[in-house]
Amino acid sequence: MTRKDTSSISEIRPLLRENIRNIVPYSTARDDCKAKMDIYLDANENPFGTVVNRYPSPHQPGLKKMLSALKKVPEANIFLGNGSDEPIDLIFRLFCPPGKSSMVQAVPTYGMYSVAAAINDVRVIDSPLDSDFGLDAGALLSRVEPDTRVIFLCSPNNPSGNLLSRGEIMRILEGFSGIVVVDEAYIDFADAESFSGLAGSCPRLVVLQTLSKAWGMAGLRIGLAIADEYVVRVMSGVKYPYNISVADQDRAAELLMDPLKVMDNVSVLVRERGRLASALSSLPQVEKVYPSDANFLLVRFSDKDKAFADLFRNGIIVRDRSSAPGCAGCLRITVGTPEENDRVLGVLGWSGAPGTGPSVQGGRTASVFRKTRETALCVRLDLDSFRPPRVATGVEFFNHMLEQIGYHAGIALDVICYGDTGTDDHHTVEDVAIGLGDCLRSALGDKSGIGRYGFSLPMDEAEATVLMDIGGRIDFLWDVDLKCDRVGDMSAQMFPHFFKSLAEHLQCNLHIRAAGENDHHVAEGVFKAFARALKQAVEKGPGTSVPSSKGML
Repeated sequence: MTRKDTSSISEIRPLLRENIRNIVPYSTARDDCKAKMDIYLDANENPFGTVVNRYPSPHQPGLKKMLSALKKVPEANIFLGNGSDEPIDLIFRLFCPPGKSSMVQAVPTYGMYSVAAAINDVRVIDSPLDSDFGLDAGALLSRVEPDTRVIFLCSPNNPSGNLLSRGEIMRILEGFSGIVVVDEAYIDFADAESFSGLAGSCPRLVVLQTLSKAWGMAGLRIGLAIADEYVVRVMSGVKYPYNISVADQDRAAELLMDPLKVMDNVSVLVRERGRLASALSSLPQVEKVYPSDANFLLVRFSDKDKAFADLFRNGIIVRDRSSAPGCAGCLRITVGTPEENDRVLGVLGWSGAPGTGPSVQGGRTASVFRKTRETALCVRLDLDSFRPPRVATGVEFFNHMLEQIGYHAGIALDVICYGDTGTDDHHTVEDVAIGLGDCLRSALGDKSGIGRYGFSLPMDEAEATVLMDIGGRIDFLWDVDLKCDRVGDMSAQMFPHFFKSLAEHLQCNLHIRAAGENDHHVAEGVFKAFARALKQAVEKGPGTSVPSSKGML
């Protein structure tokens, strides 16, 4: 046990209910055994084969591995529940003695916090947000009483839709000695950093997320609590053992295999959110559309009953939130498909251009989907447009390096890889290199009009030079001095292997030289220099010829 583990236990254990501190979790023979067996006669299951005759894994290792890569948090910090409502209930069961404790929530907010509190006989203390639904840490902390064990914050907030101030949430974490829950059910729709990255270093923080919203799996009921490893262990020991079925685990894993589709759908919903807000704001019966970082809008109507009735009569159901604090006259409208949003607007009297679906990629774009026994990989890029890269591989330093390619080459780059990083980073790094090389080669097509050659001068504190010829000849040179066995969580020997594999699949001549005192700076300089060289090499001029005396590459 590490010093950090001991520290978090000493901080969290006194906060647990006394009966929970000494509980002996239910365990199975398969938990105790660990090894894979040929015959299972331990759980009184029906031996005659159907796809669901065996109990599901109570630990959901496959799902946790995929979510660890996507969320960029260790598997040990992830608890999976039957929807987010299960971890909400567990938080009360772990930390709040019935009839002897209270919780504070910033209102208006998600109604299940109060319901779960009532079920567990925990007193609810409401702390109102301001008139624009902003969070005042001082005002909320002033509501805390001696028996307050938990604070619930929803960000982006439901029903108002806005992100709560990160600074104010940090003030609450610093000013309260109990458990702080930040519910991020809608974080995928917000242009903001998740609090999940702090969960491993702040034992009293629990971050809730879900696959129900952006990931489109509301029917599967899978929620996440991202928290300190000790908190996750206690939650896992208190939950009912088989809380997520075999079918739900398998279907969720299947849907997680196409994260780029989810990202595209989120982009459409964010765009539609802006269009819907603008159109609603122009209607005479709309008094206010509150700014939203979620997939819904809170809208104040001069006559919300009429608006609700008009929509209902036309087969459209929205949520009346007028009874929530600060929400008088308000309806909450989920952002639907462009066609659904057009129907809403039409019923309310708006006439304008219809919405559009996902944009159709054109030009120099490509996608690669690659699955092996060790990895499942999605790579997508657009050489002629830029947006911030979306990268998740399960190797944090590698994520950071791949992001440099997107930023410094000025391209739109998505890389999602689920790999066996619990063993090491070899297969993940190698397969990403193969996929990225194939994707670049496909996007370049016949290479008409490109620059072909790329080079870079020293960058950052380290000297890094990359020479590139994407004319189809393959040669690789690596002259880089890395002094340590690892840079961050990435093996040093995988850096040359990555670029060698990429050169082979891009079919390019790639010479890399770099030196410096700090391995982090050397490695980062190499990736940035590669990106700048790539930017020059793929840059397309006005003509269609190729830079070769032969007239072809």
